[in-house]
Amino acid sequence: MAVWSIGVAVYFTAVIFRTSLGVAGLEAADRFHVSASALSTFSLLQLLVYAGMQVPVGLMVDRLGTKRVLTLGAVLFTAGQLGFALAPSYETALAARALLGCGDAMAFISVLRLGTRWFPVRRAPLMAQLAGLVGMAGNLVSTLVLAPVLHGLGWAAAFAGSATAGLVVLVPLVLFLRDGPEGTGAGPAAAAVPGTGRAGFVRSRIRDSWREPGTRLGLWVHFTTQFPAMVFLLLWGMPFLVEAQGLPRTTAAGLLTLIVASNMLFGLVYGQVIGRRQSARAPLALGTVALTAALWAAVLAVPGGRAPMWLLVALCTVLGTCGPASMIGFDFARPANPAERQGTASGLTNMGGFLASMTTLLAIGVLLDATGGDYRAAFSSVFAVQLLGISQILRLRGRALARERERASEGERGHTAAAPQPAATA
Repeated sequence: MAVWSIGVAVYFTAVIFRTSLGVAGLEAADRFHVSASALSTFSLLQLLVYAGMQVPVGLMVDRLGTKRVLTLGAVLFTAGQLGFALAPSYETALAARALLGCGDAMAFISVLRLGTRWFPVRRAPLMAQLAGLVGMAGNLVSTLVLAPVLHGLGWAAAFAGSATAGLVVLVPLVLFLRDGPEGTGAGPAAAAVPGTGRAGFVRSRIRDSWREPGTRLGLWVHFTTQFPAMVFLLLWGMPFLVEAQGLPRTTAAGLLTLIVASNMLFGLVYGQVIGRRQSARAPLALGTVALTAALWAAVLAVPGGRAPMWLLVALCTVLGTCGPASMIGFDFARPANPAERQGTASGLTNMGGFLASMTTLLAIGVLLDATGGDYRAAFSSVFAVQLLGISQILRLRGRALARERERASEGERGHTAAAPQPAATA
């Protein structure tokens, strides 16, 4: 548990850095003198790098081990946060966010790998949800701690000061973290299979993981469930609540905090439910998407554009279920792949939500500029992305579950065949 906690602390810090722009969107627009679409480019580029790094990071974790990858990630996201604090121009700030995204990409997959190495298989869904819960606590720090510091001490002090957290988590990471218990063979993987070469090894890992319908289903579940809350927390929530809904900043910050608190609560619930009943995975994921779409539609349909507070509270509470629902994607990919492909499969799955978030972040920024700041039109893009994701989940669900049952049957037959047979009697 102590080793896993070190990894989770690194992920916690990465989430603080990732979401720090969410409470500073309006200040960033003023500091760098940019429009809404240019402001969305900060988060878009960060997520583009994050998503693009998922498969390479999964391969790195499989081949190099968790400690090396996580250490490199911590160095990169700390440098990115510090660079963002001191950036003299928009272009330099963009480069810093890209560096941050690169380091951030190495954190979560590494933590998932630690969970599968240090805990029994039956506890994997709960440990993944707990890791996501701790990550959301990092979002809470951004909202409750970084925002007041930003408004009190200014840009450079807030972002440079937060960067010291990266240095703090590096110390136990380097000194104490291990890939897995001794004697489990949990270290870095062996080199490529003889005769295949490095490139052939990479292609075969990606191809074999992608061929599994469970991996593809995991990606689309992650794609469809995660992005509404991610877009809201990462950039557009504060501007929407302040500019479109006319709320004071303190009230808007409280609603963002509610999303995080709801996420943490539902993370525990979803983890317990799925740990006990695997059949609940698809209904929970689809139910979360349907409820999220219904609340967004209700908020955007309010005459005059100003939703009552109770409806905004309901929306933010439901947005808190998006993170736990996205973790279900890994619960489809995990049983579809053997241990040596877990990092690659997790990387492919984790691309989903961030691809959806990138698409929606950009769409909202472009639509806001095109419509003169019409948040109702801009946020309607959420429904198009959800519709695409749902169609793919429904298409793949049957094949993935059938393949999973087939694997389980093969495992049971193999276990029975390997069991010692009673001696014959005369």
